[in-house]
Amino acid sequence: MEGALRDGGGNPVEGQLAPPAKVHFRVTRFIMEAGVKLGLQSIPIATACTIYHKFVGESALDAYDPYLIAMSAIYLAGKVEEQHLRTRDIINVSNRYFNSGSEPLELDARFWELRDSIVQCELLILRVLRFQVSFQHPHKYLLHYLISIKNWMNRYSWQRTPISVAAWALLRDSYHGALCLRFRAQHIAVAVLHLALQVYGVEVPADSEAEKPWWQVFSDDLTKPAIDSIVSDLVHIYTMDTQVS
Repeated sequence: MEGALRDGGGNPVEGQLAPPAKVHFRVTRFIMEAGVKLGLQSIPIATACTIYHKFVGESALDAYDPYLIAMSAIYLAGKVEEQHLRTRDIINVSNRYFNSGSEPLELDARFWELRDSIVQCELLILRVLRFQVSFQHPHKYLLHYLISIKNWMNRYSWQRTPISVAAWALLRDSYHGALCLRFRAQHIAVAVLHLALQVYGVEVPADSEAEKPWWQVFSDDLTKPAIDSIVSDLVHIYTMDTQVS
């Protein structure tokens, strides 16, 4: 696809020479950082990442510029989640991401070429995904589970440990990978809460005496191997973070 952004050296910002997992990590990191700078809320950013993961899962990586796909995913996610963005803002934020301190692009032929590419790419994504671009995210489940856990626990014990902050951070970071496509939203919400509790060594009161573990109270069909699988994927994401510059 034409109209790719270029770095300070004038080279296309594509990344196809890197292993696919590292490319996807970098691109989703771009989506998250650009989304924050564009003022997107958590759900639209999650939707943009999911659209990207779903698209690249059904396409050849070297067939498209992944960052162009990402920009179009951001644009489309804003529409899906009713937090509309201007293509001009997406282009300028993206340009500054790759060229720190650069001025907004002039409204010249290059700008309009890139804008048209984003719009065309949006249509391509919709066709490839068969217009299925609305997703159920774990966020509402995690909020509910956190409230429940907080009510079960001692107030002072809860205040001493940042379980909520850690769980939300783990959920955000999970979108660097394709967990959102591999696991149910409820299961991801439980798994990130489970990991947050483990990280801080916090035990749910009376869990050992209960008929079933606390996490099964939230999701009857969830198993410990499923939690372990999600946690393993999360750990792999953090391992990837140390490998990607």
